[in-house]
Amino acid sequence: MSLRKSKPYLSVADYLAGERDADVRHEYVDGQVYAMAGASDRHNRIAGNIFSRLNDHLADDECEPFISDMKVMVSPVLYYYPDVVVTCDAPGGDRYTRNEPRLIVEVLSPSTERVDRTEKLHAYKNVESLLEYVLVSQDALHIEVHRRAGVGEWTRASLTEPDDRLALASVNLTLDLRDIYRNVRFDEAQEN
Repeated sequence: MSLRKSKPYLSVADYLAGERDADVRHEYVDGQVYAMAGASDRHNRIAGNIFSRLNDHLADDECEPFISDMKVMVSPVLYYYPDVVVTCDAPGGDRYTRNEPRLIVEVLSPSTERVDRTEKLHAYKNVESLLEYVLVSQDALHIEVHRRAGVGEWTRASLTEPDDRLALASVNLTLDLRDIYRNVRFDEAQEN
């Protein structure tokens, strides 16, 4: 009989303290940390295109967008780094963590798609402030939008045509898919 060696438990306080000086970002799931891998050029273009539009649109708003390096506290034992997040946290809080996400966008890659579509989707749906969770494929023209429709109720919509428009009710902004995928070429081979 062999016993599986368990990973040591890391407290939230130790995680948060270590993340401030870490060279590599880590997501935190109930005492375990998971290193974040680098992203492809497509991934960066898509996240950058969405962030830049949100940043311009929300310039004078109480909510603000962040890209990839801002932690979101999903629960007291769960911290993720979304690719793009719009938060409405009150001023004066933690400079490294946000607690009131309104919109979260994840750009899918082969190494993250399963977690983004299952674990993160389930976890994010329990965040009371979150109104929309958007999954953007980097390998094809495809966007999936999950919208809060009421207490515990969510709807799902897919966009796949170049002329489709992504209406983000959470921030009162509509984006053309052509803008989201600007400078992204699908004819190039891509691994991540």
